[in-house]
Amino acid sequence: MIDAINFFFTHLSTQNLGQLIEWGGLTVLTIIVFSETGLLVGFFLPGDSLLVTAGVLASRGFIDITTMIIVLCFAAVIGDAVGYWLGCRIGPKIFVREDSRFFKKSHLIKTKEFYEKYGGKTIIIARFVPIIRTFAPFIAGVAEMNYFRFAAYNIVGGIGWITSMSMIGYFIGNKFPLKIVVPIVIFISILPIIYEFAKAWLEKKTLKQGEENQ
Repeated sequence: MIDAINFFFTHLSTQNLGQLIEWGGLTVLTIIVFSETGLLVGFFLPGDSLLVTAGVLASRGFIDITTMIIVLCFAAVIGDAVGYWLGCRIGPKIFVREDSRFFKKSHLIKTKEFYEKYGGKTIIIARFVPIIRTFAPFIAGVAEMNYFRFAAYNIVGGIGWITSMSMIGYFIGNKFPLKIVVPIVIFISILPIIYEFAKAWLEKKTLKQGEENQ
């Protein structure tokens, strides 16, 4: 068991993900996707690069792409649901907790500000933003977001994230080195949030200029 745990943590880097997936298969993929989206301690896990790498291996016949996407979509959706439930149950207490090796209050505060700014669509956008995707469902629970509304965003975001990342790896991962593909994919995945921040900045700037001209 200890050897398995050591192997797992020593192969979480981008260059070793292929070996990790070959070792643990769909079980490891499911555990990582669920943990990153459902457990606050999973913020360090490599979601995007993991899915792209898994897509590449699927294109080589290591794992069935359809089965993988279906299972991981369930893991992602259930993970967010667990994160929401944790937010409802222990949210207020976690904000006063001190930092530790596996918990940084700053991540939680940044996500809270992010959620307050963008509301429900955060649940979808956050799927494509590392760290934020771990804490977004938790914050939704803390904010007591209507669960049925949350569930709708959760399902759309979960399916969109798993499918897009996996299919990118499946179709183009074999044509280019992963060390090139993964950074590009991660950059593309955060473009929506870059757009939202730029839009908010421009609106704030325009409002400020309007106030100065009055």
